[in-house]
Amino acid sequence: MALQDQTAETTRSAEPLDSPAKGVTETGERHRLYEDVLAILLGTLFVSFGMVIYTKAVLLAGSTAGLALLLQYITGVHFWIIFSLVNLPFYVLAVKRLGWSFALRTFAAVSLVSLFSRLMTGWASFATLDPVFAAVMGGCLAGCGLLVLFRHRTGLGGINILAIFLQEKFGIRAGYFQLAVDLSILAAAFFVIAPQNLVLSVLSAVIVNMILAINHRPGRYAGLT
Repeated sequence: MALQDQTAETTRSAEPLDSPAKGVTETGERHRLYEDVLAILLGTLFVSFGMVIYTKAVLLAGSTAGLALLLQYITGVHFWIIFSLVNLPFYVLAVKRLGWSFALRTFAAVSLVSLFSRLMTGWASFATLDPVFAAVMGGCLAGCGLLVLFRHRTGLGGINILAIFLQEKFGIRAGYFQLAVDLSILAAAFFVIAPQNLVLSVLSAVIVNMILAINHRPGRYAGLT
């Protein structure tokens, strides 16, 4: 990288995290309010449907969603309840490191995923669900949903908040960081779910995080929120 490019990167990384630029070009068009609202609704619907598929196939996701699914399989408590509770401590990091605007959007997204996951069981059911298809489609839905949310500076709490912070502050790819965390969560599930389901969960986690790593890169998308 040329010296001037390094200087530009350093300058951008030194900006406050609630700065409008957020590490993208100044020519980016700012999102309108209705665009943010539609993106959050669409992204959370995608993620929620992915979680319903995971639950039906007894698969695991990554991040706090994976932790919530794991606890659901162990305790029998519904995913939407656990998912809401495990995200509560991470809102402090969201406010301190990423600003009130991001924290409020993330709180809204987590609440919507919890709500949609609760309602989705009455909206859709599966007479037949192939486990391999569930892993691939659930991963694609979750990955695309997270991509939509990330591009509108919205996370789903927990590791998502930390991943976005590390990418914006230090340039660490959100997808690669989440992949490492997700694989750790999946390893902890070794004694909880069947080995074949664990393998499929790993495949699904790779799909989710490769979608993010390939598509959510600094400077590739210039929309501002």
